[in-house]
Amino acid sequence: MPLIPAPAGVLEIDALWQQDNPNDSNTDTVALLCHPNPLFEGTMNNKVVTTMYRFARDHGMHVVRFNFRGVGQSTGEHDYAEGEVLDAMTVLQWIAGQTNARKLWLGGFSFGGYVTARVAEQVLLSPHVWGLSDFEIAKVALISPSIEKNSSENLSLPIEKTFEIYGDADEVIDPANMQAFAERLGLDISVVDGAGHFFHGRLSELKRLLEQHSFGNVD
Repeated sequence: MPLIPAPAGVLEIDALWQQDNPNDSNTDTVALLCHPNPLFEGTMNNKVVTTMYRFARDHGMHVVRFNFRGVGQSTGEHDYAEGEVLDAMTVLQWIAGQTNARKLWLGGFSFGGYVTARVAEQVLLSPHVWGLSDFEIAKVALISPSIEKNSSENLSLPIEKTFEIYGDADEVIDPANMQAFAERLGLDISVVDGAGHFFHGRLSELKRLLEQHSFGNVD
């Protein structure tokens, strides 16, 4: 997998570029995916991230996932979300030079969900700082976002484009706190009955929910 220059050295990238299809509007869209906490063995190959990857791929989007600093071949050390947001913005800048697609589908799971929210905030409020002013956010998917140990009080998100999915049997992040977070911001919420943090046995249901939130009812 390619390595790209990054503030902490290099980042390991897994990118899928779709063939341009004038009959498929989704080839104007690139999905950027963020993985769960590296301190608990989170990588870009996590199965929830892989479910998002397959969802985006199957709907014709370009897809990019990557390992945060200190994971896999990515160099550096874990930086408790601050450096990881910078990693994701670095990947977005790299994406800008790889494709003409300028619609962003941002998705993250757990720790990566929090990072994704912070990335969406940067694209929403400060795109010029990053040279990303021509990008438009299509959707922001926060899957069981880690909002308990990370500050989420003053987050600014594209509310009408952002949704949250979590399981009501989550054993890592309190479902009540995720609900309160989404309600405070006015986000769309889907709760998977009986699902734990990692959606064991429920990944196909998660994929259907990604489709519904992104495209409306899908057969």
